[in-house]
Amino acid sequence: MKQNIITLNINGQEIGARPGMTVLEAAQKAGIYIPTLCYDPDLAPHGGCRLCVVEIEKMRGLPTACTTAAGEGMIVRTETEAVKEARRLVIDLLIADHPMDCLTCAKNQRCGLQKAAAYLGITERRFPWLKREIAVDNSNPFFRLDRNYCILCGRCTRTCDEVTGVNAIEIADRGYQSRVSTFNDQPLKESICQSCGECVVRCPVASLIPKETTPPTSEVVTTCPYCGVGCGIKMGIREGKIISVAGERQNPASQGRLCVKGRYGIVQFVHSPERLTSPLIRKKGKLTKTSWDEALDLVAKKLKSYAPDEVAVISSAKCSNEENYVIQKFGRAVLGTNNVDHCARLCHAPTVAGLAQTFGSGAMTNSIGDIKEAACIFSIGSNTTESHPVIGFEVKKAVRNGAKLIVANPRRIKLVRYADIWLRQRPGTDVALLMGMMKVIIDEKLSNAAFIKERCENLDSLKESLAGFSLDEAEKITDVPAGQIAEAARLYAGNSPAALFYSMGITQHSHGTDNVIATANLAMLTGNIGAAGGGVNPLRGQNNVQGACDMGALPNVYCGYQKVTEPAVKEKFEAAWGAILADTPGLPVTEMFDAISQGRIKALYLVGENPILSEPDAGHVREALKKLDFFVAQDIFLSESAALADVVLPAASFAEKDGTFTNTERRVQLIRKAVEPPGQSRADWWITGQIAQWMGAGGFDFENPARIMDEIARLTPSYGGISFKRLEAGSLQWPCPDKKHPGTPILHTEKFTRGKGRFLPLEYKPSLELPDEDYPLLLTTGRSIFQYHTGTMSRKVAGLNAFRGEEMVEINPGDAERLGIADGDKVKVTSRRGEVAARARVTEVSPQGVVFMTFHFAESPTNLLTNPALDPVSKIPELKVCAVKVKKATRPARRAKAKA
Repeated sequence: MKQNIITLNINGQEIGARPGMTVLEAAQKAGIYIPTLCYDPDLAPHGGCRLCVVEIEKMRGLPTACTTAAGEGMIVRTETEAVKEARRLVIDLLIADHPMDCLTCAKNQRCGLQKAAAYLGITERRFPWLKREIAVDNSNPFFRLDRNYCILCGRCTRTCDEVTGVNAIEIADRGYQSRVSTFNDQPLKESICQSCGECVVRCPVASLIPKETTPPTSEVVTTCPYCGVGCGIKMGIREGKIISVAGERQNPASQGRLCVKGRYGIVQFVHSPERLTSPLIRKKGKLTKTSWDEALDLVAKKLKSYAPDEVAVISSAKCSNEENYVIQKFGRAVLGTNNVDHCARLCHAPTVAGLAQTFGSGAMTNSIGDIKEAACIFSIGSNTTESHPVIGFEVKKAVRNGAKLIVANPRRIKLVRYADIWLRQRPGTDVALLMGMMKVIIDEKLSNAAFIKERCENLDSLKESLAGFSLDEAEKITDVPAGQIAEAARLYAGNSPAALFYSMGITQHSHGTDNVIATANLAMLTGNIGAAGGGVNPLRGQNNVQGACDMGALPNVYCGYQKVTEPAVKEKFEAAWGAILADTPGLPVTEMFDAISQGRIKALYLVGENPILSEPDAGHVREALKKLDFFVAQDIFLSESAALADVVLPAASFAEKDGTFTNTERRVQLIRKAVEPPGQSRADWWITGQIAQWMGAGGFDFENPARIMDEIARLTPSYGGISFKRLEAGSLQWPCPDKKHPGTPILHTEKFTRGKGRFLPLEYKPSLELPDEDYPLLLTTGRSIFQYHTGTMSRKVAGLNAFRGEEMVEINPGDAERLGIADGDKVKVTSRRGEVAARARVTEVSPQGVVFMTFHFAESPTNLLTNPALDPVSKIPELKVCAVKVKKATRPARRAKAKA
């Protein structure tokens, strides 16, 4: 609108600018170049380099364009003699101690200093060379810090503060001794630096520079294959190989930002020499290379020989939407079974079950982009900065801008540093904590009565169940002081909009569905649903775990969560697929391995998963897989699970095929083929389609993933308006029911999917295995920022292994002292199910009585220890709580083993 446009004059040219724009931004918008070194669009105006000075009528001196707000009627001159002389002096002083090796410099032709000097016509030093000889910090495996090139623009330190909130580097000392430094001048690798590379991409010179600097000849925009944030990436291609990865600024979820895995953890796994390149068949006990025809013929004949209830299919959250759709269609239409599941069973099955009951839709209600609008953020059961780093950036930025932060976590995670309140509950007591908060909100009349009256039902039932959750009782159960619980309740209820975030610290329990319901109850009670900056936001763990659920890779629903038990739905899919379909739900993956052990399931088709490391009681899983009559594994690597298969089919990675992923905020995004798959490996959709066709089935002769998405859209109401053509113009968030629908950034804005939000009563249920005299410690599990799930991809990256190359048992100093364990000692961790050896990390991050391990390392398979006890509703295992004992290893650790 015209009244929102400021008009100013720059160099005689009339320019329109938006209110709040600086003179520099107005000039850039008009295509007028003003040299600058400290400016970055993601950072607050700084004015440190003084290179963007201009003349402005009626202003004294030479103000910096990057810090001066554009004003109505302002007259600006950017090229007067005074301005040019001031800029030349800045450059002359900078190059007085700057190396002049431009032709051989890694930043040649991409250097901000070089560009500014050339623009000003500077071709030689005006002042004597003040040569610096500062040791180069090469400790980081991905990039180097060479202070000899540093111009002290502050872009790196400000990025580490304003963009990532890590604050690993700062400008230390004063005058000529000023330098970019870590705390106590530690090497970067030993500092708190998370190696995201955000500082590197903003450095205008060669001070912070990647160790691999070969420029690409082309770039392909796609989506990151790691966590559920769905960051946009640009893969740099040269001679048919990926040589670099950069953030895609146009991506709404990530806005150009990446974590260490997204930026540096892709090239080496995609081009790993360990990639599967040929089909393998087990002959005389050994996997041997074979042709596709022989492999497909064997798989088709064997799978055709089993009854529907004798086979099972495990799909993959690493695969695309199109591939998950084809895999579940194959299981149902060709094999005739609903024994179809994937790893969501181990992470967010309670989200689907719990939020469906309360809201009507089991997905993240809000968007990553509206975190900045939250007045309060409540993070419970989520180590966001480790597991979803780019969302962690957003949370820290919101706090920096004034949002209140409540963190509920048994461990002193990094996010605690930014919290107004830290609630350190005992693992497994989340329902009691949340119910205690709700009782305070009810008793102190802090609830949103108008929202509840208009949009919710069954409040009286919730109120009755709160009677047993006085603050004293909540404190007794959780070990959180009553005053802190009350303070958190008041903070959450009194600062709207308030956004609640959770992850597997909420879901991976024998009462995981109750935990999810409790988060929904709390949000509805305070009216924090349906508005920007609010919501209940489950953070999905894998790149496409949301999409795999959407596509029906679950035992009880088709794509779009359409129930297999509903006759009309069954008829719809039978007509579409030309097949007779089963009308009873199949087995979840957590019950498949018992069925295999009992001989009920005889054949398994496993795609892109590694249950020997990811499932609880993993020793039982290994033994079950050995009992299969026929086992087909489809993967990009010969994982620990695939190594037991009768047939192994080589799949293409995300970088070698087209398709879509759906991220944690329901955003459907394209992945694009950038390079050819190695050897004879093929896209998963093609492989599964070929098996179906070799078995004589129709409906699997898809030309490409775009045609598969067309079929998905026809059968899935929430994806009805999604097509590759539309996605080329930009991502879409479901529900997107028709071709004109813009997508849905926020769910439940006017009414809940189920009509009215439903409060549900809850009771506290203790975890099913707690410490006792024999197993006195509690084990909880999680992730490291430097590895990913079972390590199939991330452990192929040398730099990631340099940061975290082995399992560590994090143990509190009090427990360590009592057990005679020192930091770095080899220890044995034993549960009722198995024993694992690893190295101890003595740290106060873990509370007394609790030890922490990840599940990334086959050499120390933590899930040998974990409890397979299930939540009766969602069938998720209790991965977050089991009883263990820890002792110092008396001899070199043996390979981890399972107990009989």
